[in-house]
Amino acid sequence: MRLAKKERQKQLLITIKENPFITDEELSEKFSVSVQTIRLDRLELSIPELRERIKNVAEKQFGDEVKALPIDEVIGEIIDIELDKSAISIFDVRKEHVFKRNSIARGHHLFAQANSLAVAVINDELALTSKANIHFTHSVKEGERVIAKAKVREEKGSDRTIVEVKSFVGNRLVFTGDFEMYRNSLNEDSPMKSNEKG
Repeated sequence: MRLAKKERQKQLLITIKENPFITDEELSEKFSVSVQTIRLDRLELSIPELRERIKNVAEKQFGDEVKALPIDEVIGEIIDIELDKSAISIFDVRKEHVFKRNSIARGHHLFAQANSLAVAVINDELALTSKANIHFTHSVKEGERVIAKAKVREEKGSDRTIVEVKSFVGNRLVFTGDFEMYRNSLNEDSPMKSNEKG
């Protein structure tokens, strides 16, 4: 049943407040109106588009939490993080991220999303990727949303941490990576300290 404009806008505000990650398309289905109508409602109500809402939520919730790099240097938008345990980010594949001839996302964007999430999940002032074992399991197209999930798997001594990242489009696995991360708490005889001296 379609709602009157004022009631729809009231419900729209409530819905977006409860779930700031809901898309205009999902709102369109929920309220049985066109996507354009949803966009006009958002404009009238001064509700930013999805990307801005995600960015605002991430900055408010995680801006002070992420230590190893500034939140605005993470590729994609962090939507959940528990330092030294797990993190989730989303990355919307746009025209500038794909090959022109086939609209398939360039691999370095998927890698950058996963790698920056692996850095962000580390609870230290400095985290560097030592090595990565990665697999691209399925192509990603323009317009698709990639959800990357990082999980700290194991500590390797005081200076290294293994972070596993899996990226999905819907339920389809598109990327996996195991990232060995050096932490700031490096001891004097580690390879990274030796490189700094030389």
